Amino acid sequence: MPKRKEKVAVVTGASKGIGAGIAKELAAAGTAVVVNYASDQSGAEAVVNEIIQAGGQAIAVAGDVSRSTDVDRLFSQATATYGRLDIVVNNAGVYRPGTIDSITEEDFHWQFNTNVLGPLMVVQKSLKHFDPNGGSVVNIGSGASSSHPAGYSIYSASKAALDAITGVLAKELAQRNIRVNSVNPGATLSEGTKAAGLYGVNSDIEKQLVAMTPLGRVGTPADIAKIVTFLTSDEAGWLTGEVIIASGGLR
Repeated sequence: MPKRKEKVAVVTGASKGIGAGIAKELAAAGTAVVVNYASDQSGAEAVVNEIIQAGGQAIAVAGDVSRSTDVDRLFSQATATYGRLDIVVNNAGVYRPGTIDSITEEDFHWQFNTNVLGPLMVVQKSLKHFDPNGGSVVNIGSGASSSHPAGYSIYSASKAALDAITGVLAKELAQRNIRVNSVNPGATLSEGTKAAGLYGVNSDIEKQLVAMTPLGRVGTPADIAKIVTFLTSDEAGWLTGEVIIASGGLR
């Protein structure tokens, strides 16, 4: 595990699932973590308590990434507590399956506001908090941006947009010493995917995906968290603009 000293990370959507896994892995590597959540306060506080009990540093801060004032408050509280910012992980995301004959304007705006506008505003608002040494931004995309599963046209489009944003911002922010990369998970077990009946319940969908995955299983939040921790470490200092498909070989 790459170690780092005196670094501070903001992880959006970190009250459960992949975000919680990232927060805990970063904390284990020596990073102070701001655990952002939109509505699940108890989940965020549980993540913070687990980090603190393990000897790490963490706080929970509420905020909807699709609201500019919430994002401002998120970074203000982060820097007021820890005095600096080194890492931003854009993990907050939403999805709602729907075939073309069932999707609505509300579906579109809800998913794009969180999955596309949210990361843009988070990065924009973070810039005044990075010091001249810069830092690292990691966007959590999705394998759906390239695999295009049926019933996920809006979600796949939003994550394809995030891939493009990653490439553009890597070029824009390089002169500020800020690296920007994306990790795009494949089928990953989390509270949300389990509750939706996708993975972890021996569903037909899970069986099909496992059969198609060369490494023979669905992923876990820990799988994704380890990649994010590497990307935010000094060992990854020559990587920017990369979109890493973390899917066990599933394409």
